[in-house]
Amino acid sequence: MALRLLTLLATLAVASGWGQSSTIAIKVVGDPPEFRVDGSTILRRLNNPNFTGIFQVFVDGQQQAMLGRYEMDNGSLVFHPRFPLEPGVKYRAQFSLLNEKAEFTYEVPKPKVVSTTKVERIFPSAATLPENQLKFYIHFSAPMSKGEAAKRIHLMEEGTGEVKLPFLELDEELWDRDFRRLTVLFDPGRIKRGVTPNVEVGLPLKAGRKYKLIVEKDWLDAKGVPLVDVYVKEFTAVEADRTPLDPKQWTVTAPKSGTQASLSIDFPEPLDSALLLRFVDVVDPKGKPLRGKVTLDNDEKRWTFSPDTPWEAGQYSLEILASLEDLAGNKVGRSFDVDRFEQVDQRVTSEMVSIPVTIK
Repeated sequence: MALRLLTLLATLAVASGWGQSSTIAIKVVGDPPEFRVDGSTILRRLNNPNFTGIFQVFVDGQQQAMLGRYEMDNGSLVFHPRFPLEPGVKYRAQFSLLNEKAEFTYEVPKPKVVSTTKVERIFPSAATLPENQLKFYIHFSAPMSKGEAAKRIHLMEEGTGEVKLPFLELDEELWDRDFRRLTVLFDPGRIKRGVTPNVEVGLPLKAGRKYKLIVEKDWLDAKGVPLVDVYVKEFTAVEADRTPLDPKQWTVTAPKSGTQASLSIDFPEPLDSALLLRFVDVVDPKGKPLRGKVTLDNDEKRWTFSPDTPWEAGQYSLEILASLEDLAGNKVGRSFDVDRFEQVDQRVTSEMVSIPVTIK
């Protein structure tokens, strides 16, 4: 049957000169894209031709033709792919009917990449940090990809270059549940005195030296798009801090009743930003935690609570977990630099510190 059709087509072509003056063109039109053959004079005179044998579309480099649907539209042959075309992939279309031949290559344009995610800030905010600094919190404006931290974060020492292996290498990066805050831990073994890494290598930071914490622009967010720009935090290291937290040194400022003025605590040193937001509660005279907004300022040396409703006169209290830490990991009544090496993912103690607050 196929041989008989080709013989008939050849006879008709010789008799009428089909294709002698026609111009065959293949193009891609529409959304979703479809492949279209224009300019064939032979196609217009055929009844029920085998379009699959005449016009085929391939993923470039593959031998198997794509699946799809054919139709004639005002003398033009149109191929509708069964599956959507992929951005960045090249496709090859071939048309062959007697002496009418054409080939066309098409690549689906990739969507324009627009970077919108950025590093919003890095905690601690202070420009001077103890040489036994324990961690950084990197806050992003949108969810980030995982597994990139080790090669995208660099600690540079002025005049020396990149600090080698300053951070703890973990199998699982320490992200919050939204993948917008990453906790970066210094290696505790280099911070605690008497531990082998500390003895053999020493602290990652050295008092009196200047540093830059650099977050690369090439870090991809959760959508696979690089950051808007590189982020650099500059700071100077000062003497190590191994003094436990002492709530007696904190200054509490109480508001007046009948107002929604803020209740604040001022600390003599910066404290851990993430823990400050979680480990301090205001409890009313009935023992119920109050609802409100907590903010940190003055380089995390001030904690401020703004209530949702006006204060009532009475005896309140600040309930603080003793696991609250300063920048060097020192807790209430306990130094981080102890003899026993503890894992960084230890459970939070439930021990509380209560500070009475009178609202008049």
